[in-house]
Order: sequence, then C-alpha cells, then structure tokens
Amino acid sequence: MANLVNELVSGVIDSVLKEILKKTAGRTTTKRKRRKAASAATGRTTRKAASVSRKPARKQVSRRRTAAGRSKQRRA
Repeated sequence: MANLVNELVSGVIDSVLKEILKKTAGRTTTKRKRRKAASAATGRTTRKAASVSRKPARKQVSRRRTAAGRSKQRRA
C-alpha cells in the first residue's frame, strides 16, 4: 500500500516538474523589445538632432465625403 502511494506521489511530482520546466524553456524577447533595444543602441545624439529640426505635427481636420466618394464606398 505504501509503495502504491509513493509511486503516485512521485508520478505527480515528476509531471509537475516537467510542466514547470516546459513553460520556462524557450522564452524569447518580443519584437517590440528588440526594436526598442536596437533603436537605443544606435545612439541618442542622432535622435535629438533630428527632433530639433522637425516641424510640429499639423492638426488633423475631418474631411467630408463628396457625393462621388460616398457612391464609391457604397459600391465597394
């Protein structure tokens, strides 16, 4: 009886360990983090110079659809 309980417990422990090891293995960084790291590695001085000479973004204005635009939208 004790042998059966011991076998059951060891089987459960083995399966739990396998599950834990399976989840931790093979984790890689996301594409977003890799892109951020690559842009940070290129240097901050070049980015500062570029941002100084840039013009501010223009305010977006909503545009009304023309009659032709509406009919095109209906057809699509």
